[in-house]
Amino acid sequence: MHAYAAPLPIISMTSLDSDEGLAQLRHAASDVGFFYLVDHGLSNEAQQDYLALSKQFFQLSNEEKQSVDMIHSPHFRGYNSVGNEMTAGRLDAREQFDWMNEELALAPEQLQYPWQKLIGPNLWPDAMPTLKPTLLTLQRKLSDITVNVLQKLCESLGVDRNALDATLGEQPYTHAKLIRYPAQQSTQQGVGAHKDPGYLTLVMQDSQSGLKVERGDEWVDVEPIPGALVVNIGELLELASDGFLKATNHKVESPVQGGERYSIAFFMAAQLSATVPVLALPPELKTRATGPSIDPANPLLTDVGNNVLKGRLRSHPHVTRKHYCDEPLRHLLDKSFAYMPTAEICDDCRV
Repeated sequence: MHAYAAPLPIISMTSLDSDEGLAQLRHAASDVGFFYLVDHGLSNEAQQDYLALSKQFFQLSNEEKQSVDMIHSPHFRGYNSVGNEMTAGRLDAREQFDWMNEELALAPEQLQYPWQKLIGPNLWPDAMPTLKPTLLTLQRKLSDITVNVLQKLCESLGVDRNALDATLGEQPYTHAKLIRYPAQQSTQQGVGAHKDPGYLTLVMQDSQSGLKVERGDEWVDVEPIPGALVVNIGELLELASDGFLKATNHKVESPVQGGERYSIAFFMAAQLSATVPVLALPPELKTRATGPSIDPANPLLTDVGNNVLKGRLRSHPHVTRKHYCDEPLRHLLDKSFAYMPTAEICDDCRV
């Protein structure tokens, strides 16, 4: 594994019981914001099985996939065909299936905050009865890995390893995607340049390259390494570390002719009801914490639910139009997203 000339740092999970391993993790998370994770307990064979299941889902008929289309879910769960998600204001050339924590939806009269409408059940296709138990099992495994990495990151920063546990509650908020990037005639935006909103992201890749990470003025190819998960720092962790840890821009370019790319992305964040604290870093690290990145058009919100929701509203305007334009919810949205023009949330809500 370590014989690879990797474009990103390679971090072994088993090394994180040592000061040297924690120092390597701290460097990867603060100077790069991305790294390969190995020795994490999910074998390459198991990963290939999950990717094969993903491919099986995308080979379902259009009718079977449309039966679980995200348009049916006010909680942003389910299938999206190519061109149904936007990143950085442009349509992405990928199809995907999203699932999150399995929960009961709140009744409309119970909604006090707009993000509470994210809470609810997933959509599962009748044509693949094994998909639900298999993906929920994967969700638990990846959740355990991310919680472990988060605690090790806290250790690497010189704070208590459980410093952020209270924001996770009994289990973190998780969001995962099966993703297929079909081949294009020329290079296109598989998914546009962006940063992830949560604490940590894990990406499981097949053998087809396409993921690129911004380093300085260059976009670096993140070549797949068998068995390795790609990990990146999210905006909430940048907030919690006062900018010491870096959420890094990344994108995926569609494969060109003759190939497809399959991947599984897993996003872990604090509970939607949580507010992210700023960690009390030791002085030698605090002097290097320059504060989180600032984008006036897309500010980072310390209240997790709204930080997650703003990304979903922008990414899936068709779901937003159907499920978030009723008058009571628009009122809640206007209170929570005063910085964001109503028309940016939904053209149909233009005032």
